[in-house]
Amino acid sequence: MKKSDRYNYVRVPRSDEGERTYDVKGIHLPSVTTILSRTKDQGFIRRWKAKVGESQAEAIKNLASKRGTSMHKFIEAFILGRGYEDLTSLGQQAKVMANKVIEKGLTPIDEYYGSEVTLFYPGLYAGTTDLVCVHNDMDTIVDFKQANQPKRKEWIDDYYMQIAAYAMAHDYVHGSNIRQGVIMVCTPDLYLQEFRFQGVELRQWKHKFLKRLDEYYKIVRDPTINELVQIKNNKELLRQFEEDK
Repeated sequence: MKKSDRYNYVRVPRSDEGERTYDVKGIHLPSVTTILSRTKDQGFIRRWKAKVGESQAEAIKNLASKRGTSMHKFIEAFILGRGYEDLTSLGQQAKVMANKVIEKGLTPIDEYYGSEVTLFYPGLYAGTTDLVCVHNDMDTIVDFKQANQPKRKEWIDDYYMQIAAYAMAHDYVHGSNIRQGVIMVCTPDLYLQEFRFQGVELRQWKHKFLKRLDEYYKIVRDPTINELVQIKNNKELLRQFEEDK
């Protein structure tokens, strides 16, 4: 996998105090994950917590988060050609999962533009995507996920919308044509799933994300001047998408 310098990515200051935001030229933009989290139906999560108990649910969530972070670091180190090691038992489990993604999931990738890339749509939102690359001859946004068990497509709407949001931001800022999204999900027992979407389906997920973004701004209390500008920008973008349908 070779590195291409076709796009010039910049690091954007990020704040994790309270809700995650990115400081883009003095405007604090909400992260894509924050937007999706605030507008997500929490019914299933509440029922799951009630079933397993609050403390157990928190322990499971923290374990999965740490394992996912370690897995991402191993994959990023491989892509960038750097060394990385995590000798904890959790780290070693994540390493095996990362190797599965590397051996199977990264095979169709000829070159990449950036790993752990900060992307933003001016005045609307921002976030960090795992990989921007050429996958099966198409410019693609890739997201790596870990899961305790295999996923069904209908369970992972937010994963699709996350990539769609990054694709819109990348195209707007860099003048690109992201044609495909790929979600790679690996479980601890090394079951690797891959969900690909392109064309009309990618456009549909963009539209769904914009609706969630609109919902997010509706629930922001006492919006600041910056947020009022962002609300106006999003309504205009959503209007354009609906007119083009």
